[in-house]
Amino acid sequence: MTVNDVDDVLLVHGGTPLEGEIRVRGAKNLVPKAMVAALLGSAPSRLRNVPDIRDVRVVRGLLQLHGVTVRPGDEPGELVLDPTYVESANVADIDAHAGSSRIPILFCGPLLHRLGHAFIPGLGGCDIGGRPIDFHFDVLRQFGARIEKRADGQYLEAPQRLRGTKIALPYPSVGATEQVLLTAVLAEGVTELSNAAVEPEIEDLICVLQKMGAIIAMDTDRTIRITGVDKLGGYTHRALPDRLEAASWASAALATEGNIYVHGAQQRSMMTFLNTYRKVGGAFEIDDEGIRFWHPGGQLKSIALETDVHPGFQTDWQQPLVVALTQATGLSIIHETVYESRLGFTSALNQMGAHIQLYRECLGGSDCRFGQRNFLHSAVVSGPTKLQGADLEIPDLRGGFSYLIAALAAQGTSRVHGIGLINRGYENFMEKLSELGAKVELPGKALG
Repeated sequence: MTVNDVDDVLLVHGGTPLEGEIRVRGAKNLVPKAMVAALLGSAPSRLRNVPDIRDVRVVRGLLQLHGVTVRPGDEPGELVLDPTYVESANVADIDAHAGSSRIPILFCGPLLHRLGHAFIPGLGGCDIGGRPIDFHFDVLRQFGARIEKRADGQYLEAPQRLRGTKIALPYPSVGATEQVLLTAVLAEGVTELSNAAVEPEIEDLICVLQKMGAIIAMDTDRTIRITGVDKLGGYTHRALPDRLEAASWASAALATEGNIYVHGAQQRSMMTFLNTYRKVGGAFEIDDEGIRFWHPGGQLKSIALETDVHPGFQTDWQQPLVVALTQATGLSIIHETVYESRLGFTSALNQMGAHIQLYRECLGGSDCRFGQRNFLHSAVVSGPTKLQGADLEIPDLRGGFSYLIAALAAQGTSRVHGIGLINRGYENFMEKLSELGAKVELPGKALG
């Protein structure tokens, strides 16, 4: 069962613990970027552990529009990407993808290297706060690109070979770091990027590029130095597992008093989450194949939590865990420092019976860049509270999965609207819910 329509409604009959085993594949925040990296090569690439999610399908379509052959490999979840015949794509065809993903912005550097020009349509993505694309274009200008704003998007040209440059990020943005990496590897000379993001998915992208022939050094002070080369080849790479999806299922186990074994989950990339999970009162057990997460019984404990860039507590872990914190005893304090609007999803939890108050001040931690800008970016969660079923409209990817967890933990039936959005980052989540014993159904067809 797949869900393609963003207006699809899922009926969730809550109150049943999730129990069973599921599997996570390659990270949503790595796989589409590794697919874009294949554009830079002069030979085919093989990417393994690829999840069947919407962002992958969007990038696959964009690559094919530009002449890249994309076909299944020899094993399930493997793609072979052949960029031998890269070509310009029809603007109308590219524009058909506008609004469905923010990934197209990362095509700029590779297309400028391969074709000397690129067109980028308007971009979509989750509405969780400012993720301005102007910085991407500023960076590309520093490399030597010329950019013309048109009614339907941005047209870019590179009259000469792009040149290495020095770039200092005002904030360690993942997207900006990816843009620099994908552009600098074939630029002339050395690029120095300071205050770079160093998430595991960034390291994995660097591994992909190094396999292709890139020269990239990471310093301990968040500085990345890229020495441009004249040519890159293909790669063979198995994507690192999705630590964000794994943590979402872990929070679902905690909120529903369940027991879920997540095949593919890895300790190393989840250490910060695991520490917090244990402080809340969740239990886990790690082996070579994955991690088992469960609610051991008794009361969950309230905590003070501050999101941050890696190696801090990831912002994408925050929303699913907040649902579990509504069942913890006492006051939990959440300080969101990455996206200024990420706590908006809590209003629906309050409608279900949660007690969550939002604040403009920086609570429970250090001051952050949102503290003086009038954003509701801190929360106090008072618990435990019994959640009741409700009508829910999914606002974004992680918030959407959080609503799903809340509906599963609640008493009664919830109608969750827009579940197709969850497909952007959660592979086969409907089948996984069924495997875990969730009582959910699409109107007219029971699934569990």
